[in-house]
Amino acid sequence: MSNIHPTALVDAHAELDSSVTIGPYTVIGPHVRIGQGTRIAAHCVLEGHTTIGSHNAIFQFNSIGAVPQDKKYAGEPTELVIGDHNTIREFCTFNLGVPAAGGITRVGNHNWIMAYCHIAHDCQIDDHTTLANNTTLGGHVHLADWVTVGGLTGIHQFVKVGSHAMVGFASAVSQDVPPYMMVDGNPLAVRGINSVGLKRRDFSATRVAQVKHMHRLLYRQGKTLDDARQAIAALASGSFDAADAVGAAADITLMNDFLAQATRGIAR
Repeated sequence: MSNIHPTALVDAHAELDSSVTIGPYTVIGPHVRIGQGTRIAAHCVLEGHTTIGSHNAIFQFNSIGAVPQDKKYAGEPTELVIGDHNTIREFCTFNLGVPAAGGITRVGNHNWIMAYCHIAHDCQIDDHTTLANNTTLGGHVHLADWVTVGGLTGIHQFVKVGSHAMVGFASAVSQDVPPYMMVDGNPLAVRGINSVGLKRRDFSATRVAQVKHMHRLLYRQGKTLDDARQAIAALASGSFDAADAVGAAADITLMNDFLAQATRGIAR
């Protein structure tokens, strides 16, 4: 394959689409699979049972698919699965999963992952997320669709961050972050809703107003979490314009489902 640099070391058992580009001095292990149009730059190491989809851009000096940083790991054939159309900038580390948690670290599609980010074992990164420089995810972290994480932020193992949430610069995230919220700091605090992000994603004024209402129920009226959940669920009985009805119902369901599944308490 003419698009593999002659100094790259690609194991004969690796499965690469004929359109994959491999840069100088990159090392590809025997259990790696790479899909159409993906570009791997110079000085990367891709190892383990790692599957990478199509049209990803992986910049120089990345470690993809190394064994998890878990003392209990004993060499089991766990996995890393990366989807399509992701950008992974320099010096990132993505680890395999561990058997006790299902054994798969997953990164979805259309994610923008900046330099020096760490994605630990068994993390689940959905679609359209943005991780700024030096974002560090502990094991089992789940980032839902459209999450934005500011640089120099650490997220504790097992934390969930809901869809459309934004985590500000240099934050310490040790509790679950509900959808649509904007948080930052150490200790972490909820500052409001991610209104700019919602408008960029074409949320109508009605839907943004409803998200603000959910924020007030959770954070501004002194309610217990159970009482806030019941009040949010009751919003579903409200009337909405036809153009907003489906989206508004989905927003309420998303929030209620997240709160029901929160395992570390929510950031309040």
